[in-house]
Amino acid sequence: MSIDNGWLRGARAVPSPNRDERPADVAVDLLVIHGISLPPGQFGGPWIEALFRNRLPPSRHPYFAGIADLRVSAHLLIRRDGELVQFVPFHERAWHAGESRFGDRTRCNDFSVGIELEGTDDRPYADVQYERLGAVARALMAHYPAIATDRIVGHSDIAPGRKTDPGPAFDWAEFHRQLQP
Repeated sequence: MSIDNGWLRGARAVPSPNRDERPADVAVDLLVIHGISLPPGQFGGPWIEALFRNRLPPSRHPYFAGIADLRVSAHLLIRRDGELVQFVPFHERAWHAGESRFGDRTRCNDFSVGIELEGTDDRPYADVQYERLGAVARALMAHYPAIATDRIVGHSDIAPGRKTDPGPAFDWAEFHRQLQP
């Protein structure tokens, strides 16, 4: 896998308006792994893309009424079948982390890449998702050398008490095996 002008080759581009420029002189040095399903616990369908493009219909599902006005995005989504969908070029700031802290730094969106896995905290992720996530992470680490294995975290690590994803069902040992070339 390779990155060209901020876009991952082979990913389907679905640009999100929920992005902006990173602060000047801030290096990308953190990878944040998330988990998402819309409606919660359901996979497939257009709803994650609709959320990240501000097109989620609040009347379509009771859960959507509470989140339809959110302005959020991630750089990349890895669906259950391994499809890669990119919303924000990596050199731009996606709005994925919210109120967050890594070490002594806040505002993790400024210096991180956010990858969403289609899934839930309590259901195993698909093998193909680990394979794709490993390949994407290797490409990001080559492109942004400051991202080391100790700088790959879950959303729960940078927003403890507020977020739980990717959750206990995420197999960190398997992910680290996939990081090997």
